[in-house]
Amino acid sequence: MLTTERLVLRTWTDADLAPFVALNADPEVMTFFPSTLDHAGSAELMARIRGHFEAHGFGMWAIERQGVFIGFAGLAVPNFTARFTPCVEIGWRLAREYWGHGYATEAAQAALCYGFESLRLDEIVSFTVPHNQRSRRVMEKLGMSMDGTFAHPRLPAEHPLSLHVLYRLRAQGR
Repeated sequence: MLTTERLVLRTWTDADLAPFVALNADPEVMTFFPSTLDHAGSAELMARIRGHFEAHGFGMWAIERQGVFIGFAGLAVPNFTARFTPCVEIGWRLAREYWGHGYATEAAQAALCYGFESLRLDEIVSFTVPHNQRSRRVMEKLGMSMDGTFAHPRLPAEHPLSLHVLYRLRAQGR
């Protein structure tokens, strides 16, 4: 568990599934993903997140604000091959009503500290589609620098979300 001034980043509980389903079903939240997720898709993703913790000892933590699940943030090992893998990425997803309050940056900063200080990682990456200005701003607030683009290997080359921007932060660059 990680804590910040306003947030708790913790392991997942079964009670998180219902708000997680709502989060992943919101078309605005999922604008820069290939599709929204239904109940089964969200349950599968939650199981993969929990499995990542078991396999790696870290992962995407559930975020609580005043006892309420508001999304997730954390570290993950991507399960695809690209020019920058193997690596550890940082990511986040928040319910829309919690956008614009600095929660993504606050949670991601806690995850970065954990990655660099506890896991002793040399570098952490992040990526998104070029039009996802909200996430790109978070990456820049974290001190990450853009390092070109890549075609996401899990999407067909002609898919409108295939092109991604890559950001990096090295431990000594902090």
